[in-house]
Amino acid sequence: MGRLRVGLARVPDRDDPAAAVAAITAAGFDALEIDLAGGFWMNKEFATRLGNAARDQDVALSVHAPIAAFLGHLERGAKHKRAIGMLDHASGLAMLAQAELVVIHPGFLLEREREVALASVIEQLAELRERLVAKERTVAFGVEVMGRVRDLGSEDDVLTIARALPWVRPVIDFAHLHAVTDGSFREAAQFQSVLDRVDAVLDAGSPFHIHFSDIAYANRNETKHLPYGEGTLRAEPLGEALQAFERDATVISESPDDESHRRISAALRDR
Repeated sequence: MGRLRVGLARVPDRDDPAAAVAAITAAGFDALEIDLAGGFWMNKEFATRLGNAARDQDVALSVHAPIAAFLGHLERGAKHKRAIGMLDHASGLAMLAQAELVVIHPGFLLEREREVALASVIEQLAELRERLVAKERTVAFGVEVMGRVRDLGSEDDVLTIARALPWVRPVIDFAHLHAVTDGSFREAAQFQSVLDRVDAVLDAGSPFHIHFSDIAYANRNETKHLPYGEGTLRAEPLGEALQAFERDATVISESPDDESHRRISAALRDR
């Protein structure tokens, strides 16, 4: 298999970028997703210093854009303009931090047919790309598989978007997939099936980007991330499935506690 990186979904120190990277490496991790989902707490100086420290310590960075920064809006009104501004700013910070990609959510059906909603997301992402190219902010985007069984963001939806836009990569959230399939991800074969489909979409140099945690769900919808071991999703089958690929992989733990991060990392690396 290719190189496996395992990391965290939150910056452990928001005051000192070098200390944040040092904490990551001291805990045995080599990847970090910068948590902007709740808003832009990080400024340009912090992003630059974080990127330099991460490069020096061989820690791969990604950025999770704000939750509200989704596209596919029904109208080009205030919400659309706000999302465009947030994605523009997130891309600028990602460039300063030398991040691999910006992770976004795919949006919502908004009472439309799935094909119509997907076409809207693709169209608005393409328009955004033109804006970012003009500003030299051409970082890759990653569209995350979501945990809502009746809304936009299925595995098929994300693959459709990525096939239409070569600078967009699928972000595989196996906790979400476990939830929407009523807990079916138990064996390596289920993980490998998804990875096979994503592998066919990604270009040769792009790693798998994976979110992972234990998960609670009801009616095939996610409810919350769990400490590892309290639910039924396990990391060993994912580690086994990744061995079938030469492609590098980055696995970001979205667990709510440090012990879960360590257990997931150990389970993946043991494989």
